[in-house]
Amino acid sequence: MKLKLLSIAVSASLLVACGQEKTSEDVASEATKGSSISEKVTNQSDNQNKTEDTAADLDSGLTLDNFDRSIRPQDDLYRYVNGVWLKNTEIPEDRSNYGTFTELAEQAQKDLRAIIEASASAKDLAKGTPEQKVGDLYNSVLDTETLNKRGVKPIEPFLNEIDAIDSKEKLADYFAIVSKRGSSAPMAIFINNDAKDPTQYIMYLTQSGLGLPNKEYYFDETESFQTIRAEYLKHIAKMFELVGLKNGEQFAKDVMSLEADIAEIHWNKEDNRNSVKTYNKKSLDSMDVLAGDFNWSGYFASLGVTEQKELIVRQPTYFSAFNDVFKNTALDQWKTYLKWHLISGNAGLMSETLDQENFAFYGKILQGTPEQQPRWKRAVTAVNNLLGEVVGKVYVKKHFKPEAKQRMLEMVENLREAYRQSIIELDWMGEETKKQALDKLSKFRPKIGYPDKWRDYSALTIEPGMLLENYMAAREFNFNTQRDKLGKPIDRDEWFMTPQTVNAYYNPVMNEIVFPAAILQPPFFNMEADDAVNYGGIGAVIGHEMGHGFDDQGSTYDGDGVLRDWWTEEDKKEFKSRTQQLIDQYSSFEPLPEIHLSGEFTLGENIGDLGGLTIAYKAYDLSLGEQQSPAIDGFSGEQRFFMGWAQVWARKYRETELKRRIKVDPHSPSEYRANGVVRNMPEFMAAFEVKPGDELYLPPEERVKIW
Repeated sequence: MKLKLLSIAVSASLLVACGQEKTSEDVASEATKGSSISEKVTNQSDNQNKTEDTAADLDSGLTLDNFDRSIRPQDDLYRYVNGVWLKNTEIPEDRSNYGTFTELAEQAQKDLRAIIEASASAKDLAKGTPEQKVGDLYNSVLDTETLNKRGVKPIEPFLNEIDAIDSKEKLADYFAIVSKRGSSAPMAIFINNDAKDPTQYIMYLTQSGLGLPNKEYYFDETESFQTIRAEYLKHIAKMFELVGLKNGEQFAKDVMSLEADIAEIHWNKEDNRNSVKTYNKKSLDSMDVLAGDFNWSGYFASLGVTEQKELIVRQPTYFSAFNDVFKNTALDQWKTYLKWHLISGNAGLMSETLDQENFAFYGKILQGTPEQQPRWKRAVTAVNNLLGEVVGKVYVKKHFKPEAKQRMLEMVENLREAYRQSIIELDWMGEETKKQALDKLSKFRPKIGYPDKWRDYSALTIEPGMLLENYMAAREFNFNTQRDKLGKPIDRDEWFMTPQTVNAYYNPVMNEIVFPAAILQPPFFNMEADDAVNYGGIGAVIGHEMGHGFDDQGSTYDGDGVLRDWWTEEDKKEFKSRTQQLIDQYSSFEPLPEIHLSGEFTLGENIGDLGGLTIAYKAYDLSLGEQQSPAIDGFSGEQRFFMGWAQVWARKYRETELKRRIKVDPHSPSEYRANGVVRNMPEFMAAFEVKPGDELYLPPEERVKIW
C-alpha cells in the first residue's frame, strides 16, 4: 500500500503573488457581475453589522489582490479568487509548474540554505558529526570543478560489475544489489506494516524497471507521446556516447525494446492503487512457482532477507509474465539495460555534460522545464533527501512556533467531532457500518510539525568531493535501515516526510494523519487570521487526510490499520454508487483538448477533497457556536471559507507537465480540486446564492455526498 499524499507536486505531488492595477473594464465588471456578493454582505441584519464591527481588527487571511472581480464566483470560484495571480504570474524558468505549494517550498528551501551553509562554510569539522555530513554533502553538489574532473570515473567500477555478470543466476542476484543502490530494476522491495497484520513488518515486492513515467508512455499513439519515445531513443544513445560506450544507437533500441516488454506486463495505474488487489501474501519458497526461471533464492540472499518466510507480492500476474521476459531476453541485452539505468539514475551526480543531457530529456522534454535549477537549490535538495531530519531538527527550532502545534491539535479534534456527527447523521449508511466507521475515526492518530524521535544517521558516512559515492552509500544506508525493521516492533514514531516538507499524508496501516511544520503557514494556516480561511485551508487539509481513511481504498482498512472488509453489502453497494458518480464527474473534465481526467485513477484524492472540505465546513460551523460568522473584507465567514479553499490551489502548469501529471498523478489538477468539489456542496450554493444557469450549479440530484 502507498501513503496517501495531499499533493505530489512538491515531493514527487500545495502562493502569494503580485497584485494588479484595476482597469476601467475591471471596475465596470465589478459593479455588475460582482455586485451580488457584496450586496449580500452589506445588507445583512443589524446583528451582522455588529459582528463585522467586532471583527474589524482581524485579518481575513485572503489575498485580495489576487482576486479577479470580473469573474463571478458562482461561475468559477477558482479564477475569481486566483484570476489576477494567474494572469500576472510567470512560471519560473526552472519549474515545470508553480503554485502555492511551490512558493512555500521555495521559502523553506531558502530557510534551509541558511541553516546548511553555516555547516558548509565551517572549517575543520570533526569527522562523523552531523555538521560535517551536511557541509560536505552540500559542498560536493556545488563543486562542479571536481565533478567535471572526475567525469564518469565514479560509475566505472559499477559498469565493470555489470560486465562481469556471466549467467542469468548472477543477473538475478544483481537485480537485488541494484535495488539496494537505488537504481531501477524490473522489481523493487520495500518494507512496511503487513496490511492484514499491521503489528508486524513485512516485505512488499512490486513491479518497476521503466525509464519513462509509466506504461502508457510506451504505447500511447498520440503525436506528443510518439515524439517523447523518439527523443528517449536519442537520449539513451547520447548518454551511452558521453560515458564512452560504443554502439549507442543499437544499445538504445535494445533498452527501449526491453522496457516496452516490461511495460506491457505492468499493471495499469488504476489497479495498482487497489489495496485489496495488490495484497497477495506468498511464501518466499513459493516464488519459484510464480516465476520458476528466476533465481529467487539468490535474489533474496543478496537482499539479506533469507530468514523471512513470507512477503506481499503486489502484482502476481506481472511476475508470472516477467518470467518469460527474463528467460527470453539475452543476457547481453539485460546487461545493456542495467548499464542504462545505472547511467541514467546517477547522471545528475557526475559531470556537467552528463547532468545537462539528462536534464535535456527528463526536465525539458518530459516536463517542459526550460532551465535546470541553480546548484544551490539542488544542493539543498540533496541534503534534504539524504540527511533530511538532521537539518529538519534545526528548521523546527528556527521556524515552527509551539503554539501552532497546539492550535492544530485543537483543529484536528474539531474536525474529528465534525466527522463523528456527520457519520451519525448519514442517511445512506446502516448502523453496523457506522459503528465501525466511528471506531476508526476515534483511533485516528495525528502527528503535527515534527517527529518526537529524530532519525539516527551515525552509520552513514559522507566523504568530501565524492557525490555519487555519497548517494550510493546513503541509498544503501536507507535500504538497510528499512530492511532491519523486519522482525522488530513497529516504530510508531517514524515519519515519512521531513518537517520542512510542504505536504501532508495519511498512512492507512498506522491510521495516522501527518502534517509537517512547513505546511503550517499562510495561506494554509495563519495564526493571525480569522478562523474561516484557516478552516477552508488547513482545516480542509486535515479533513482531506482524514478523508483518505474513508476513501475507496482507505475504507478497506479498519481503525487498527487492518485490511479487512468492515462494510455490510448494502452499504458497500451504496458507497460504490456514490463514488461512481464522482468518477463520472471528474472523467468529464477536459484540462486540455481531447485529454480528459481519469475519474477512476483520481478517485481517492477526489473523495479526500470532497469529504475533507465538507467536514471542514461543518467543523467551522461548529466552531461558531450560536454566533453568526463575522463579515471581513466584505465577505461572510461562509464565503471566506470557500475562498480559503480556492486560494491554496493557485497553480500554473506547463502543457507538457500537465499532460504528464494526467498520466501519472492521482491528484486532479488544481483548478478541478477547487471547482470540482464545491459544485457538490449545498453549503457553497447557499453561501454564494448559486442558481440554475450559473456555471458551478449542479442540480441537487446530481451532487455527490459521501461523508
